[in-house]
Amino acid sequence: MALTGRSLMEGVLPFPAMMAMECINVGLNTLFKAATAAGMSHHVFVVYSYSFAALLLLPSPFISRTSTRLPPLNFSITSKIALLGLIGSCSQIMGYTGINYSSPTLASAISNLVPAFTFILAIIFRMEKVVLKSNSSQAKVMGTIISISGAFVVTFYKGPRIIFSSSPTISLSLHHNSQQLSSSDSNWVIGSLLLTAEYILVPLWYIVQTKIMKEYPEEATVVFFYNLTVAIIAAFVGLILEKDPSAWILRQNTALASILCSGLFGSCLNNTVHTWALRLKGPVFVAMFKPLSIVVAIVMGVLFLGDSLYLGSLIGASIISIGFYTVMWGKAKEEMGVGEEKQEGHSHNNLDGNKESNEDQRVPLLGSYNRYSEDHV
Repeated sequence: MALTGRSLMEGVLPFPAMMAMECINVGLNTLFKAATAAGMSHHVFVVYSYSFAALLLLPSPFISRTSTRLPPLNFSITSKIALLGLIGSCSQIMGYTGINYSSPTLASAISNLVPAFTFILAIIFRMEKVVLKSNSSQAKVMGTIISISGAFVVTFYKGPRIIFSSSPTISLSLHHNSQQLSSSDSNWVIGSLLLTAEYILVPLWYIVQTKIMKEYPEEATVVFFYNLTVAIIAAFVGLILEKDPSAWILRQNTALASILCSGLFGSCLNNTVHTWALRLKGPVFVAMFKPLSIVVAIVMGVLFLGDSLYLGSLIGASIISIGFYTVMWGKAKEEMGVGEEKQEGHSHNNLDGNKESNEDQRVPLLGSYNRYSEDHV
């Protein structure tokens, strides 16, 4: 029964958990946009939200120290967590600066390349195997390409309106008018380079986090130190770039609500779930939910905010879903193949072990116990 529960957790639970996190992210992004539109500095937002998340996870390092199954939190692990915090803070700073130079539309378009970048880096770091003759590898490659293509369709093709908006609301739509795409006030070259750098750092964050989880499989503790590192780096950068001292004083309920919700559900819960999914499923699985978040935004916008549904969104969402499930099928088939290989190897070892069974039966009970104890020290 325990094995069945563990298999359910590792095989099924990451999927609805990641879907739930994408829904939460859409809501947090909407709240963040409302707070920054009212005048809140994004430097202040990052410092306060990550500091609040670190405060929530403060007991986790003390709890993990009492665990006997965890290795000591040595310099090697803490240095990698510090590197993870540096990558995360640089990613956010580059992203916000890139949007200021260009537009959210360009940021949405380039973010769709995260699965491709993650897939390439995972192959380089030998976290993913690609055998072109294998059906599972072909499915992963084709599914990634299809999903990215669908994301670009959603971003750049609007099409005729299918479902009309019932009332004017705050829109979650990723489509923007042509004036934003042709703004002469923005340096699109610098903006595109910064955004590209950001979405190269995001897959690198996935890779480093996965490496850390193999050495220290305790999500809450790792995320605590990560949030603390990001808060410290962001505070240092914010004190330099934020010229107005009054910006650090929160005068609006929207800003406070955005920081508290982002700290609790974003920096704390979302990062913990992402880290847990990275440990169980790897970076490619987590990255594939990036374009799927566009589908979540469209559905939530139509159902809860009264947004209009356009043909481009419907076509793009369908293409993204096809690509996503193609990758998931390839991953599942690959995992089944690995499981069968392990089972065959175990059966082969059992057959070889039968030859020595008679000799093992003649070993005294105390000697067998001593050998077992030595093997498990």
